[in-house]
Amino acid sequence: MFGDQRFGAGCGHVVADQAAPRRGQLSKLAFGIGQPMQPLTKQYTLSRIDHHIVPLLGRKRLGDIRIPDVEQFAKDVTAGKTAKDEKVGPRKRIIVRGGEGAARKALRDLSAMFSFAMRYELIDRNPVDKAAVRKTDNQNERYLSVEEVQRLGEAFNQLEAEGANPKAIAISRLWALTGCRRNEIAELTWSEVDLERGFLILRSTKTGRSVRPLGMAAVEILRSIAKQDGSDFVFPSTTGESFYQGTKKIWPRVKTLAELPDVTPHTLRHTMGSTSTSAGQALALTGAILGHKNPRSTQIYAHVQMGPAKRAAERSSGRIAAAMGRPVRKKSARR
Repeated sequence: MFGDQRFGAGCGHVVADQAAPRRGQLSKLAFGIGQPMQPLTKQYTLSRIDHHIVPLLGRKRLGDIRIPDVEQFAKDVTAGKTAKDEKVGPRKRIIVRGGEGAARKALRDLSAMFSFAMRYELIDRNPVDKAAVRKTDNQNERYLSVEEVQRLGEAFNQLEAEGANPKAIAISRLWALTGCRRNEIAELTWSEVDLERGFLILRSTKTGRSVRPLGMAAVEILRSIAKQDGSDFVFPSTTGESFYQGTKKIWPRVKTLAELPDVTPHTLRHTMGSTSTSAGQALALTGAILGHKNPRSTQIYAHVQMGPAKRAAERSSGRIAAAMGRPVRKKSARR
């Protein structure tokens, strides 16, 4: 279908039909359209195309793919037909997993590819639209109750007392107290931290540059961390020049101690959002805390003042901190 030429729209890359007028022409055109993808999003999207879409559909021409082909594609990815685990170099492996989640994401990529092709009149239909496949998660987001947050806090405290890596504990607590995404905290640099005013000014996130208000509990954790000479990372790795990546080692223990087998770092992000809205915060303020940004909400969030958002973050993170057994003193973020 696609030959070996790839091209991308604002939401993802697309693999071109062999009938494209000139090799590379559509690729150059498409990269100038829409919002550029964030590096990690681009990496994951290309990986799904390379490891799911191309192996299963890559020998078909774009216009020859029909609804039954799409439905079979979804079944094959779900069944693990494209799954693999192979060594490609020293200390480097390619691990591809199948399953329903992988199939849903690959279907969204495939649909984006057809939409791009329709825009440029290469085809006149998108077979993914009418295919009998699940394209969305179709489930409620998991978040923790107050009692579950208490158990989580007790698990953190016990691991800390047992001598667990303090970086792993601090990162995990900040996930809960800020609602930030996993790597927004793990890869945090001091140049992105404004403790004087109580904000994170993240240079590059899933939605681009993002300013996040901090509650006092999160500020206190960051104030307690000593800067390491020669590194701008808040949580530098023990060896090398990268950031600390050892939280995966303690997370199974956290889940066992807290009796929360399904909790993930992203669950803590949902918990911050639910805590904020249940406390009566306006949705726009909750969006400011979480750094949400999409075509429908960007205009709303663009007019949110950081003062109210900062107070909203303080109230929401304060409730979570109290449940975790880490109440904070009533004081300003300023020294």
